[in-house]
Amino acid sequence: MDSNWTEIKIEIPARDANRAGDIANMVVPYGIYMEDYSHLEEEAREIAHIDLIDEELLQKDRDKAVIHVYISPEENPAEAVSFLGERYRAAGIPFEITQDTCAEEDWINNWKKYFKPMPVGEKLLIRPLWEEDYDPQGRTVLHLEPGLAFGTGTHETTRLCLELLEKYIAPGVDFLDMGCGSGILSVAALALGARAAVGVDIDPLAVKTAVENARVNGVEGRFTGICGNLAQKVTGKFQVAAANIVADIVILLSQDAPRFLYPDSVYIVSGIIDSREGDVLDALSGRFTVLERREEKGWVAMALRLDPARG
Repeated sequence: MDSNWTEIKIEIPARDANRAGDIANMVVPYGIYMEDYSHLEEEAREIAHIDLIDEELLQKDRDKAVIHVYISPEENPAEAVSFLGERYRAAGIPFEITQDTCAEEDWINNWKKYFKPMPVGEKLLIRPLWEEDYDPQGRTVLHLEPGLAFGTGTHETTRLCLELLEKYIAPGVDFLDMGCGSGILSVAALALGARAAVGVDIDPLAVKTAVENARVNGVEGRFTGICGNLAQKVTGKFQVAAANIVADIVILLSQDAPRFLYPDSVYIVSGIIDSREGDVLDALSGRFTVLERREEKGWVAMALRLDPARG
């Protein structure tokens, strides 16, 4: 099998970098990094505390940003390019897309430079396995091998989900991770005291990565990874469930979600871009009550409970 990945480069005006990055994350919420030199001098002073900047960096175009997106050999890059073009045109963002092949090891090494230990919420610290020198800061550490499946915790959607898990996971609960990706939510739930977690995903690579992340964190005995369709493969009920994907899939999964929930269960949804929040709320109306809503950089997450009227 061809192991080369496709690197898609999207050049956009620097002023649109955040919006364009959010759209790129809808294609692959993993393996994406951004070159944006528009605030180079002030960031060098504030973050790195240096005044001397490499000449090559100084020559970069400050008015443009470049987003790098990596598409795995199993995926069709043409679909991603088509999706991105359609979304950028709809958002009124000028863009230029080019693509090239990229060896898997180059993808990994490029991307690792941008993924560092990161505190999330009040209790958690996400640590990539290749970072040996880190300070846990008194937090519960999630040791993560993101591999090639999404869910690093660096994206707003996952962070919002983790913050809600901190609040709603109680010791001894059972947790259902719908569209588990790298398994980060399941590992976090178990680290926060859940009795058991089930992660389900249609992507076998994601499930394999999730099982490995559970092993690395010493919770493999309490994690079950399932590859396949939620409605067909999962049985039982859970006190907390989460779906951190995109609006359309959240809407789809939420049709089946009540089957897996108790009347007082908490259902966390995330990955919802703010322009689609109304569609999701319409789909949940009459079935779920919103307990809490959080938003960051145009992404929305909510904690829900089954509507008592259903009982």
